[in-house]
Amino acid sequence: MSRSDPTDAIDATATADGWDRFVAEAASGSYLQTTAWARVKAANGWSARRIVAGPVHRLIGAQVLIRPLAPLPWGLAYAPRGPVVAEWSSGALADFTTQLRAELRGDPTRPAVVRIEPPLEAGARTDDDRSIEDVLRSLGWRRASPVQPPTTRIIDLGRPESDVWADMRGKWRQYVGHARRAGVTVVPGGEDDLGRLHQLLRETARRTGMRTRNEVSMRVLWAAIAARDDGRLLFAVDPAGQTLAGLLLVRCGDRFVELYGGMTADGGPTRANYLLKWEAIRQARDEGGASYDLWGVVNPGIAHFKAGFGGRLVEYAGAFDLPLARIGAPLVRFAIAMRDRLRRRGGASPDPGANP
Repeated sequence: MSRSDPTDAIDATATADGWDRFVAEAASGSYLQTTAWARVKAANGWSARRIVAGPVHRLIGAQVLIRPLAPLPWGLAYAPRGPVVAEWSSGALADFTTQLRAELRGDPTRPAVVRIEPPLEAGARTDDDRSIEDVLRSLGWRRASPVQPPTTRIIDLGRPESDVWADMRGKWRQYVGHARRAGVTVVPGGEDDLGRLHQLLRETARRTGMRTRNEVSMRVLWAAIAARDDGRLLFAVDPAGQTLAGLLLVRCGDRFVELYGGMTADGGPTRANYLLKWEAIRQARDEGGASYDLWGVVNPGIAHFKAGFGGRLVEYAGAFDLPLARIGAPLVRFAIAMRDRLRRRGGASPDPGANP
C-alpha cells in the first residue's frame, strides 16, 4: 500500500489489521473492502492493492482488485464499495484519483480501467455541497454499469427491539408467530454446516431460476470471514431437527449484511424464513449492530418480501470508470460490457468482483 503523504497518513492502515480497522470504523465501510474479501477473490485470479491518499484529516483509500483480461494485453482494476473515506470532500476525491493514476499505471497487469462503486446514495454531495458525480466527472471519471446491487433495504438497529419489531408489517409479525407455534426454532451453524446451506441455496435456485455460487467458493468465503469472527450462519429447523431455511451473514464493524439465504419447499407452509430473518435481525442488534443490510432488491417478489421487514430503501450512486490507457480503456470497457451481457443471459452476476 502507498500513501501520498507518509508523514500525515495513518500509519496503521499499512498493515492488514490496520486497514480492516479503518474499513470497520468508517461509517460506510463495507466487507467488500476488507482483506478477507481480497482472500476470497484471490481464488478467482484477482490480486489486491490498497491505495491510500490524503492527509490524516481527510484520509481516503480503497482496496483495489486487479485481474488481467486475456487475450487483451490490459487488465481491469475494481474497488467494490470503494473508496473508503471518513469525510467526502472534493479534495479527498482529487487526491485519491491522482494516487490511483500514479500507482495503477505502473502495475504489472497494466489495468486500462479502474472501476469504483462508492458506498454512497444517489444524489450524495461533498462537504462543500457539490454533487459527488459532478466532482468525479471533473476528475475524469465516467458512468459505468454497476456490479453490486444498485438498491437495497437497510434496517436501523440503533433502536429498542420493540421499535424494530413494530417497523415490520403486521402480516410479517403474524408469520413469525405462526412459525413459532409450528415449533420452528433458529439454531447457529458453523463450517461443518456449509454443505447444508449450499443444498438450500441450490434448491432455492431451482425454484426461482436465480444463480448460486458453488460450495467451494462459499467455503473460501466462510474461512476468510470466520477467521475474524465476522461470519454468522443460522438455520431454521422443525421440531424433528429437519432444516427448513438458512442464512449467512457477514459483519463489518457495526454493520451486518445478509449475503445468502435459502429455504426448502417444506419451509414455506411453516413460514420458517420469516422467523429466521427476524431472529437474524434481532441477534445482530443484540451483538451491538447499528444496521442490517438485506443486500439487494433484485426483483418485485424479493422487494415485497424484504420490505415487510421494515427498514429504508437505499439507492446507490452507481459505478464509475477512470480510464488509465488511451487505447486500452475503450477496448476493456467494451470487453466487460460484452462479457456481462453474456453472463446475464445465463443468469450470472456481472463480471468485475461479483459477489461470492
